[in-house]
Amino acid sequence: MGIDPGTNNMGLAVIGIRNKSAVVIAMDVLKLTRLENHALKLKKIFETVLRNIDHYHPDELAIESPFYGKNIQSMLKLGRAQGVAIAAALHRDIPVSEYSPRKIKMAITGKGGASKEQVASMLCNILQIKEMPESMDSTDALGVALCHHYQGGKAANDAEKSYSGWKAFISNNPGRVK
Repeated sequence: MGIDPGTNNMGLAVIGIRNKSAVVIAMDVLKLTRLENHALKLKKIFETVLRNIDHYHPDELAIESPFYGKNIQSMLKLGRAQGVAIAAALHRDIPVSEYSPRKIKMAITGKGGASKEQVASMLCNILQIKEMPESMDSTDALGVALCHHYQGGKAANDAEKSYSGWKAFISNNPGRVK
């Protein structure tokens, strides 16, 4: 399962592997713009990720890590959204891996600076998607899932993080969790 976290729109995608090839099982966007309260958005993200895990039974969850922006408040909100999605996966004992936007773009297009449109177009070609999805958030989530598959189900280097449960998360983040 791949997730592109967000507090207004969160992309979700599920892929399956058949004969070493990825196939799209589901793609969707959780639209949160109608909810004004940030806490309610986080609750909705948690519930939606749990519902999708319970429905699709993914072996692993891959999520895009927040990129550094200029607006600190936006970064905090995005980090919370990502954290809630990770917590939902860990609550179901699903291993979680994070990938930077650049790493995902590189894995899909071969260019770390590729545009969202280039990534979406390449995903349509690779996965034989006949019609471009309406939202780039769903293709971003699909890109996260496919990047994870290309990494062999494991984060490729120390900059990318992978957790197999709460104990692993806590031991890999000394000082962040008390």
